[in-house]
Amino acid sequence: MSRDVSEVDLGAVAVLPGLVNAHTHLELSYLRAEVPPADHFVDWIRHVMAARRKRPDPEATEIVRSVEEGIAEAEAFGTAVVGDISNTLVTVPALVASRLAAMVFYELIGFKPANAESFVDDARRRIGGVKASDDVRIGLAAHAPYSVAPRVLRGMCGGADAASSLPSSVHLSESAEEVEFIRSGGGAWRAVLEEVGSWNAAWQPPGASPVQYLDDIGFLSSSLLAVHGVQMTPADLQRLEARGTTLVACPRSNRRTGAGTPPIADFYASGVRVAVGTDSLASTPDLNVFAELAAMRALAPSVPASALLASATRRGADALGFGADYGTISPGKRARLLAIDLPDGGDLDVEEYLLSGIERRQIHWLEE
Repeated sequence: MSRDVSEVDLGAVAVLPGLVNAHTHLELSYLRAEVPPADHFVDWIRHVMAARRKRPDPEATEIVRSVEEGIAEAEAFGTAVVGDISNTLVTVPALVASRLAAMVFYELIGFKPANAESFVDDARRRIGGVKASDDVRIGLAAHAPYSVAPRVLRGMCGGADAASSLPSSVHLSESAEEVEFIRSGGGAWRAVLEEVGSWNAAWQPPGASPVQYLDDIGFLSSSLLAVHGVQMTPADLQRLEARGTTLVACPRSNRRTGAGTPPIADFYASGVRVAVGTDSLASTPDLNVFAELAAMRALAPSVPASALLASATRRGADALGFGADYGTISPGKRARLLAIDLPDGGDLDVEEYLLSGIERRQIHWLEE
């Protein structure tokens, strides 16, 4: 052994690459424990909208501080890369100052914009005016099929950024109300759009599933992260798999928001690429991806443990555009390594143990 190499006995640990939280909303961290659980998704959304109206300044001290605390919490739970949804881009400076790598999705919401083309162009200019970094990138995202006009969705499919390697994101087939709205144009989402003055009487319901609707528009692609998928059918999953779209599962959030229970086993059986997200602290108790994996294991006991762990590492890193540096322990990659304390003695299936609910005290960074 050369003189400049030393050995360190880490004890009984599992070493793995830093985790990837492929979907969260760090700017909503200030809403932790403030939004109650709901039986219906639209009811939960109304609570979120009301809570956000109480803090109209996105750069308020409380919001910025909670973003910084959320970033620290994510890292403490073993996260190295995040896919962060932002309506304000307030999270970018804090992410740039942190050790996290991030794909920040500037999320567009507009079911009745005065000019769809200008709406998208203005968003691209806004992104261009924000200082990011090699490790913190910014691209466009659409909120959901029920909140973004078809012409906006089509506009996002064009332009130099769409032709680049930057990924995009959309909440898709999250709730039964969404499925009903896209099928018929009615139901609870129609009522919400009317309440907030965003209903577009010229819009015609496509009479299809949300997945087919976006596919017909040309929005599904290999660079898209489709988040939630609670209400997806086997035919929907086949479409995602055919387009190479990554599906991000967030089961703990789905339960709290009233969206339902995602068919995790069906996700994997379909062959679609699956990543893992915690969603925001408005709908989950923490930013612990290991806890999300435990929820997925409980819902899908037949899925191989290796596939679930790959979703929280390699799949997420690839989907967010960081696969060259993160997601696996490979020569030349940065990865950022974790050591997870294991129980002493006896035969242990390490992969299954990592899905059992790893706690913060068990997680250690092996810093360079």
